[in-house]
Amino acid sequence: MTMLTYTVLTDPAPLEASAAGRSPSTGTVYLVVTNTGQQAAYWDTIKVEVPVGNGAGDLTSDFNKIKPKGEYRTRSGTRSSVKVQPGPQGSNAFQATVPISGTPFAPGDSMVLTLENVTVAPTAGLAVLTVTENTSRTKTGSRRTSFAAVALVKTAPKELPAPRDFHPDKAMVDAGEKLTLHWEETAGFGYEIMYPGAAQPVSVSGGSWSPPDAPKRATTYILIATDPNTQQQHFLTTTVQVRNPVLETLTATTGIDTPWVGGPNSGDGAVAFSQGGATVRRTRGSNDPGTLYAGETVFNGVATEYVKGLKDGDGDITFLPGGVKVWRTRGSNDPGTLYAGKADFNGVNTEWVQGRSTDDGWISFPKEGVNVRQGGGAWGTVFADKADLNGVNTKWVQGRDNDDGWISFLKYGLQVYQGGTNTHGTVYADSIRAKDAPYGQGGGWINLHDEGITVYLSKDGSNGLGNVTARAYNR
Repeated sequence: MTMLTYTVLTDPAPLEASAAGRSPSTGTVYLVVTNTGQQAAYWDTIKVEVPVGNGAGDLTSDFNKIKPKGEYRTRSGTRSSVKVQPGPQGSNAFQATVPISGTPFAPGDSMVLTLENVTVAPTAGLAVLTVTENTSRTKTGSRRTSFAAVALVKTAPKELPAPRDFHPDKAMVDAGEKLTLHWEETAGFGYEIMYPGAAQPVSVSGGSWSPPDAPKRATTYILIATDPNTQQQHFLTTTVQVRNPVLETLTATTGIDTPWVGGPNSGDGAVAFSQGGATVRRTRGSNDPGTLYAGETVFNGVATEYVKGLKDGDGDITFLPGGVKVWRTRGSNDPGTLYAGKADFNGVNTEWVQGRSTDDGWISFPKEGVNVRQGGGAWGTVFADKADLNGVNTKWVQGRDNDDGWISFLKYGLQVYQGGTNTHGTVYADSIRAKDAPYGQGGGWINLHDEGITVYLSKDGSNGLGNVTARAYNR
């Protein structure tokens, strides 16, 4: 039986066994030594043996990390330090040595031997510390060895509480605005966050995290917390709303009701929906008309002041009351050119018409009729297979070739000439009818045949031969 009494206390109480995958569980062991008897006890050493290992009866698996210290307290309250050190060598023990040999351990005095930074063994159970004291009732008496056993409890590791309160610092943001996510973190858990656009979960720690790219549309973030011991996963979600979302695609099955649609960037155009139609604006909130670009547009009707090409200097069509005008360029008063494969008009009012080349012939329209001109301005030629006219006013008529005969028109009649000369030519005909005499009604008739010319009173010759009357003419 020991002369001194031994009591063990721990912090935390009880000690918690270390768990795989977590930070090691550590604690402090206090061994309180008291003299509860009526007589003083004289001591030299008190040794405390620590069970080392990973079993249920072991206190720690790492003896060398323990930091020992001692303090002696008299009943009157005086305190003094006590030397505590590992030993003896080769043992898993600590030994306290009396500061001054022969000093009594008086009734009511106490001593606390502290073992700090104890890494608790991983198996729950009851660990027993063995205490060996060398004491005597007299100062000079022989010291005898006595033993005591003090036990402490190691409980199984507690299940780690799951993290909670996963939330953004702003429930709603503008597109592109930065935000930070927060949560109440449980030590020892592994944390990852999943979100749209991330190829794989992102490892996080510290209870807060900011996405590298601010959300452009409503985005849900998922916090994955993994218990390192059980590998159980906990999932927490939070959604951030975006005030002006940017969407990659939008499918509406029943329609979209909105007062306006605008581009995603500052200064982009906008389409405003007003009563009965839509208006294209240069920018959102502006009253300046914008520009509509399209590869092809199909309308039942277009009301516009003008139409022009895409490039500077392109032609321009302006719509005036009662018609349109084609201008060389926008803002110019120079008439432009209308190009078409074919034009179908009920009527054309124009000063002149010309072929495509500058030396092509052209037709001008004076008050009296039309003039056909060459490209240089001289009188031109009308080429046609047939002409059907009510009348022709011309100085002469000739065949298609230069050596064909030609007819000139004089005040008193016409003259027939050989081609390319002023020599009289020949008139070829089966017959020549007299003036104002219809066939078979008594008009004189000339029959032309191989032997010569026969003059008849009538076409069929029934009235006999007629007379030849001639008037002298000197060319």
